[in-house]
Amino acid sequence: MAKGDSHWIHDHRVGLKAFMRITFGLVWLIDGFLKFQPGMPDVITQMIIQAGQGQPTWIMPWFTFWAGVVGTNPAFWVYLIGVGETLIGIALILGGMRKVTYLVGVVLSFFIWGVPEGFGGPYGPSSTDIGTGIIYALVFLALIMINTGYGTSKYSIDSWIEKHIKWWHKLAEFD
Repeated sequence: MAKGDSHWIHDHRVGLKAFMRITFGLVWLIDGFLKFQPGMPDVITQMIIQAGQGQPTWIMPWFTFWAGVVGTNPAFWVYLIGVGETLIGIALILGGMRKVTYLVGVVLSFFIWGVPEGFGGPYGPSSTDIGTGIIYALVFLALIMINTGYGTSKYSIDSWIEKHIKWWHKLAEFD
């Protein structure tokens, strides 16, 4: 590019970062809605047990623990995670409480990756990926870096709220 030419991505970075956040929010919203399918509470404990199958013996207590915890009231856990994912999706779409949303998203992503996804394993010759939870966590970390670098998105509810409630930036911004 010749000097003085504009770069499309650079010129549209504000809209593009909002587009990425909103698109990621739609993914989370769909994930959340899927938790409310009939029968999901009936299969969650088995999913955790299956995630532990084939894993190294030293990590089996992790899966046994969580299968026991979730197995005592699977509907509570499924719907709790479903509500959490849905709220994260809505917050991402609206751009609300971004700091809190991104941090909670990282934690929940790691939890999903480490329990029902079984850390993406067991790994062997037929392994093809490491699971989605870890990728979600990395996307949240990227959103944190983008937020830190570019600040408040003008395409977010945080932008409007911060003009009216001075302390709101503590929930929305990484400074």
